[in-house]
Amino acid sequence: MAKKVLQSDFDGLLYAPIFYDESVHFLNEFQKKNLHLVMIDSNFSESIDHAYVGQDAFKSGYLAGRLTSFAVKEERQVLIVKITREIEATSVYLQRIDGFYSFFKDNKELTNFNFSEITIKDSSLDQLDSAVFKGINSVFVPNSRAYIVAQFLEDNHIKGIRIIGYDLLKKNVEYLKKGVIDFLINQKPEDQGYMGINHLYKKLVLQEPVEETYYMPLEIIVKENCS
Repeated sequence: MAKKVLQSDFDGLLYAPIFYDESVHFLNEFQKKNLHLVMIDSNFSESIDHAYVGQDAFKSGYLAGRLTSFAVKEERQVLIVKITREIEATSVYLQRIDGFYSFFKDNKELTNFNFSEITIKDSSLDQLDSAVFKGINSVFVPNSRAYIVAQFLEDNHIKGIRIIGYDLLKKNVEYLKKGVIDFLINQKPEDQGYMGINHLYKKLVLQEPVEETYYMPLEIIVKENCS
């Protein structure tokens, strides 16, 4: 499909990167066409001239750190669960984790938080174990798979763990409404797509000056406002 796109005749491209290595190769080839590019959701290439509509990944991770710290006075054990495949090792994913840690570095008075990490290579509950969550108070899942952790905790009757994740996937919302997931940071994907097309329209059709970078507001979703 990437080869087909590169061989096609068009004036601009709206692109949502998913496969990292393939995207880098594709975008390097696309750059030779000297056409306007808008990326949404992920913004991982600084070397390629493009516009971007989406979240500031670092700030969204920073926000997740703040949510983890709310209403906490006693010592807390925080687990970062990286449910990922190799194709998701993008800068967006890593920037969220970096932002998360940076919140606690910037707020040095929060000395009562201890951190650990685990990595699951795919979306499989089989790789989780109850022992991993022993003594854990909060879990941060830096992508849209918070429901994997929520389902495991519910199935194993483990309660009292704060879960923070991303995106209003159907399963995420289900566990948010149940109170198993506490916070979801919404990226407003429909708005990103709309604004990306609108950017191309203004740039290419109307030939108006447009902002090359637009960061979506960081929307915090809890069970009371998820509908």
